[in-house]
Amino acid sequence: MLTLYFAPGASSMAPHIALHEVGAVFEPRPLSLSRKENRDPAYLAINPEGKVPTLLIDDRPLTEVAAILFYVARTNSGAKLWPFSSVESEAQAFSWMSFIASTIHPARRRGEEHFVKAFHLAEHRMGGRLWALDDYSVVDIHLFRLYWRFVNTPHRSPDTFPALGAHYERMMARPAVRRTIEIESAVGYERPA
Repeated sequence: MLTLYFAPGASSMAPHIALHEVGAVFEPRPLSLSRKENRDPAYLAINPEGKVPTLLIDDRPLTEVAAILFYVARTNSGAKLWPFSSVESEAQAFSWMSFIASTIHPARRRGEEHFVKAFHLAEHRMGGRLWALDDYSVVDIHLFRLYWRFVNTPHRSPDTFPALGAHYERMMARPAVRRTIEIESAVGYERPA
């Protein structure tokens, strides 16, 4: 039994997309960060950090976006969301996941200049590829969630960065992405602090 604790539009959007991508059966549990539902004692008993996402796997909590994406991809190998072709391709996936988590994600809180600089780096890393790696993977889902946040702020266009903008459009065409956005929109987005 899988249960996903998520906050609409937050980092938990990436695992939410991945679960839809693989067709997983899971119980969605939305939390409102503005109402501090992530600080509720019942949730803190599951995830003492009070962050989202948390994926309960038979009542065992798994936290952190990259770990959950890796778990979903590895336990659903038929969906081909993880590069199994070589150790180097797996290392490239981990490199992207680390870059996204340690460079792009914290850049927003450091200010506009840092956020834009991080996406310049991501634009360069994308090069002329359709996907972050050779094929579509959880890396693309992780990257998309942060670029989605970037372009869904006032006065931004998906084509601010051409390679990332084209990636964004390909992602927006995916049924799992559209389904996740539909569900999270119905719950209601909250602007991050």
